[in-house]
Amino acid sequence: MKKLPQISEAEYEVMKIVWKHAPINTNQITEMLTQTTAWSPKTIQTLIKRLVTKGVLSYEKQSRVFVYTPLVAEKEYIGQESRSFLARYYDGDITAMLSAYIEDDQLSASEIDALRSLLAKGRADRRQ
Repeated sequence: MKKLPQISEAEYEVMKIVWKHAPINTNQITEMLTQTTAWSPKTIQTLIKRLVTKGVLSYEKQSRVFVYTPLVAEKEYIGQESRSFLARYYDGDITAMLSAYIEDDQLSASEIDALRSLLAKGRADRRQ
C-alpha cells in the first residue's frame, strides 16, 4: 500500500467536502466552507492549492472555474490515519486501544454491540 501524504486538519475539512460532492468547483467549496468555518475565501483557496500540490486533489479548468476531484479515496485515507493513530498511541495493539475506550466509558452500549457484530462478521468471513 502506498503512503499517502499528510494533510492538516484544515485540509481535511476541505477534503471532506470534495469527497462528498466531487466533482466540485472552487466557488462551491468556498461557499460550503464559509458557512461552517470563519475562513476567508483566500484561505480556502490556499488550502485547495496545497492539496493539489500534495497530489491529493486534481483539477480541470472548465470555462472560467476550476473543478476538483479527489485522487485519494476517503476510505483509503481514513484507513491510513487509523493505522497511524493505532501505531503511535497503542503500539499497534487494537485490543489495548479498545480496552482503554471501554474502561474510560467512551463507548456506548450500542457501539459495543456494533463492534461485537463486526468481530463476528470478521470471524465468519475468515472461515470462508
